[in-house]
Amino acid sequence: MTPSLKTSLRLHLKHSLVAGALCALALGSHAAPGAHGPDGEHLDAAPGTAVAGAAALPRFEAQSELFEVVGRLQAEGLSLYLNQFQSSEPVLQAQLQIESGALQATAAFRPEQGDYLLDDAALLQALRQPGQHALVLTVIAGEQSDLLEGSLEVAAPLAGGYGHEHSLLEELALPLTLVGGGLLLAGGGIWFLRRGKAVRAGKGL
Repeated sequence: MTPSLKTSLRLHLKHSLVAGALCALALGSHAAPGAHGPDGEHLDAAPGTAVAGAAALPRFEAQSELFEVVGRLQAEGLSLYLNQFQSSEPVLQAQLQIESGALQATAAFRPEQGDYLLDDAALLQALRQPGQHALVLTVIAGEQSDLLEGSLEVAAPLAGGYGHEHSLLEELALPLTLVGGGLLLAGGGIWFLRRGKAVRAGKGL
């Protein structure tokens, strides 16, 4: 596929999405109960719910007299930010080892992100299990070294993935609402046209 064709398809898709959004806004300003957005978020939820969900990733903090670590369990692995405790300056190119239970692995420094990523499959599988996970971190940065202890808490997933089971009617609520609104608008327009013709015919116009 040529670049020009890709650009044309991309613009066509963008215009189609914009047109669909405008139609949705014209037919109703509120989402139907139980409706989901493209990322699975609830459209009928209170503002800020999607942001709160994104910020709810399992995380932990650990600190000592020398270092402080903030870790977050993401899809790609356990991301860790290592700083000096006193100055909060980032500690780069250090050796960072994580131990939990009988498992241990080394987190690799990522210069582009400025963090350390733990991507060991066995350790990640254990950390993704619901519950409280005790962590021991070994930091070696130049002539400095220290042990830090932390705890990562992973909540159990909610039933149904979004907190409740959805019926077929709930899943189709938004499309049915849009279609129904369109039919009402079309029907109203036809009724007004016919009424106008009948009035003009009665007046001999």
